[in-house]
Amino acid sequence: MTEFKMKVTPEIENLTEVCKEHSSLDLSLYQKYDVKRGLRDINGKGVLAGLTQISNVCATKVVDGKEVPCAGSLSYRGYDIKELTRGFIEDDRYGFEETTYLLLFGKLPNEEELEDFTKLLANQRSLPTNFVRDVIMKAPSKDIMNALSRSVLTLYCYDKEPDDISLPNVLRQCLNLISVFPLLSVYGYQAYNHYVCGKSLYIHNPKKELSTAENILRMLRPDKKYSHLEAKILDLALILHMEHGGGNNSTFTTHVVSSSGTDTYSAIAAALGSLKGPKHGGANIKVVSMFQDLKKNVKDISDEKEVREYLKKLLHKEAFDKRGLIYGMGHAIYSVSDPRAQVLKGFVETLAREKGRMKEYNLYAMVEQMAPEVIAEERHIYKGVSANVDFYSGFVYSMLDLPLELYTPIFAVARIVGWSAHRMEELINTDKIIRPAYKNVLAPAVYVPLKERE
Repeated sequence: MTEFKMKVTPEIENLTEVCKEHSSLDLSLYQKYDVKRGLRDINGKGVLAGLTQISNVCATKVVDGKEVPCAGSLSYRGYDIKELTRGFIEDDRYGFEETTYLLLFGKLPNEEELEDFTKLLANQRSLPTNFVRDVIMKAPSKDIMNALSRSVLTLYCYDKEPDDISLPNVLRQCLNLISVFPLLSVYGYQAYNHYVCGKSLYIHNPKKELSTAENILRMLRPDKKYSHLEAKILDLALILHMEHGGGNNSTFTTHVVSSSGTDTYSAIAAALGSLKGPKHGGANIKVVSMFQDLKKNVKDISDEKEVREYLKKLLHKEAFDKRGLIYGMGHAIYSVSDPRAQVLKGFVETLAREKGRMKEYNLYAMVEQMAPEVIAEERHIYKGVSANVDFYSGFVYSMLDLPLELYTPIFAVARIVGWSAHRMEELINTDKIIRPAYKNVLAPAVYVPLKERE
């Protein structure tokens, strides 16, 4: 593979310093002009940028006229996520397809509607002829999110009406992408695992009668085998990652790009680029890596004192990546609790017992309880801190033997549903391009002819 010839040379480094010198802002100006950095106020609350009916995140309640933190809640189309997942769990069935229907169409399907919709998705669960060979296999990437984005953009070329943004056509495109995202992700990993890592190549076709979660495990594993518990927990994880209130970075990206009138493939590729970032979709990888480092540097992981000292080292930038963070703890909105983490945790112990990893589960439970105490002791924080969904999802994925390279793509397999719902909502309700304002804080300059410049 031919690489870019240009390297980071001393000349490039010098030009970088010039760029920094003339692009660095006086951060006090944000407060002076009341500009919300990161579109969030000092308490982390997002700037109101739009309206939605798709989902809602709540972490506060009003008591005696004051807003105070409370247990976090998440609802999809008005239905509390705990109630939704309880329905699937009690019936011992998979919920990905039903929740997809709910988010896209705004109502819970009856049995006939669900059966028809499940068949619709299953019938679309295939890629164009030779797409795997000609696209996915030709340029394998160690970053599966990049491979996924490339595949999505290439699918534009296989669509007879790629630029038609009428609602029926966009819905068709979204349903196609929802159906094939598991294939694009798993096959992208298999190509990387074979061509880059030198391992055996497995390309297993999905089965129409299986759920999305079952097909992911079937396509990924050499023997195509999985347990019912494994598939149920992956199904649950996908549901919990489907959507999150519309205020997250990748969903906002979907709204912004969709408002320009561009095609579906470009909008979803842009959202993928956002989700790829470690501050967004890559968070659970950081949690798993942090725990791996903990186990290397703590002699007895059952010793609370030793674990507490390690957590303090994390905050003091003396351990792991020296960023001063305990990954998996805290959230931009939730403070008392993350409902997604609570739902997922209910199954983590069961899976850990099945996999013989209770010692590791006990370590996670210890850190979940201890970390908020350590953070409160070491730092002044304006709101409470609790475990977020990424704290346990990475551990779940590792117990499901999902490779680290697929953690964020699996997130995308779920979140494509939310992006699709928000794209439809944007096209249905608005006809204005989203155009935020940036205040210029540089004084006018006087032009100097080239020969007179120093």
